[in-house]
Amino acid sequence: MLSPHDFFDLSDTGVADLFADCEFVWQMIPRIAGHVARLVGDGQTILGQVMAGAFLSDRPIFIGKGARIEPGAYVEGPAYIGAGAVVRHGAFVRENVVLLPGAILGHASEAKNSLFLPKATAPHFNYVGDSVLGHRVNLGAGTKLSNLGMLSEKDKVTGKRPSILLTISETDYDTGLAKLGAILGDGAQTGCNSVLNPGCLIGRNSLIYANTSLRKGYYPPNSIIKLRQTIEIVPNRFNS
Repeated sequence: MLSPHDFFDLSDTGVADLFADCEFVWQMIPRIAGHVARLVGDGQTILGQVMAGAFLSDRPIFIGKGARIEPGAYVEGPAYIGAGAVVRHGAFVRENVVLLPGAILGHASEAKNSLFLPKATAPHFNYVGDSVLGHRVNLGAGTKLSNLGMLSEKDKVTGKRPSILLTISETDYDTGLAKLGAILGDGAQTGCNSVLNPGCLIGRNSLIYANTSLRKGYYPPNSIIKLRQTIEIVPNRFNS
């Protein structure tokens, strides 16, 4: 239920290698930096198009064939941007981001320490922190994948934050991670302006209604996660 195989198609060996030795799907998060270093190396390889007005830092960056970095985008890196991936106008690629072939980080969107599997998209006004987006995942405009709890203060002695705890099917799991955004299985989608709070695990092909603020925990595959609200219509007496 909580293994990478439960969330993602791992038939492609390149994708499967990213999750090697992960018993639980969230164990991928602290390994992203190592995968970026392995895939990118110490320098910069630019095989795709970096358009005028886009900016790349001097950190290690790989941009594959057919990939495109649009004007106004900033790639800080280290980052791996695979073949055919697109970083659109105004997007911000921070440290340790992997965009696999066909993935999109769109206008005014920001990604940090995150993995986008093939054709995953965060196309408009999204924040993706310490998260994994499965194949063909689509985030609605304004969706935020929050990665740090509001009450997650550093210990005054150790300087460390508490790790995120999950209770799933009456079993407690300590993720060991102070920062954990969301894991979205293949084909999952979010509605506009939804917020996934730290530690949301979304099963394959699940749909999240617009404006939903989702609590941490596990949401099974093929689910529709609905927000119910009541709208009242009354006469406009101000124009009478």
